[in-house]
Amino acid sequence: MPNVNAPSGLSPVRNGDGSPWNQQANLYYIPQADANAYYIGDLVKSIAGADANGVARLTKAVAGDTCRGAIIGVVTDPNALATISIPATKVRDYYIWVVDDPNAWFEVQGDNSGTLAATAIGKNANFTVAAPTGIVPFSATVLATATAAVTATLPLKILGLTQKEGQDFTANAKILVKFNTHELGGAGTLGV
Repeated sequence: MPNVNAPSGLSPVRNGDGSPWNQQANLYYIPQADANAYYIGDLVKSIAGADANGVARLTKAVAGDTCRGAIIGVVTDPNALATISIPATKVRDYYIWVVDDPNAWFEVQGDNSGTLAATAIGKNANFTVAAPTGIVPFSATVLATATAAVTATLPLKILGLTQKEGQDFTANAKILVKFNTHELGGAGTLGV
């Protein structure tokens, strides 16, 4: 049975020490002037500036960027409690919760353009940024499986397939990754 094509960006699954993810995240600022849309699971990076209280500003990461982390929540507006994404055209400032631990492990879907070989485990790879389609409110960012290589500057390290029933190395596989390059973790390492 083929893997289901249902990307949701990067979702934290465990801490770097192997324990289950402890739900720790940090608060960051997205100003009204920012022209990007943001979704749960999107990757973000630092940009100069902060709000009036000193909350650091982030912007959306693009393929190849060294990231700060992955969005796991949007601080709600009391007038729009169901808000879980941020529009490209904003009428106010926003705040997001980001898993910024450089050792955290994430689940991400592989793209549907190719398969990930077992020999890719331990290598590094890039990601492809995509917005959701339809009514799905989660990021459609995926692992760019064809980019798997030993290159130390690639942003994600491939750790393996998620251990769920029916997972295999074909298109749309759910893959465990961690940051290889990270703003708080330094330069990346070569893949194996």
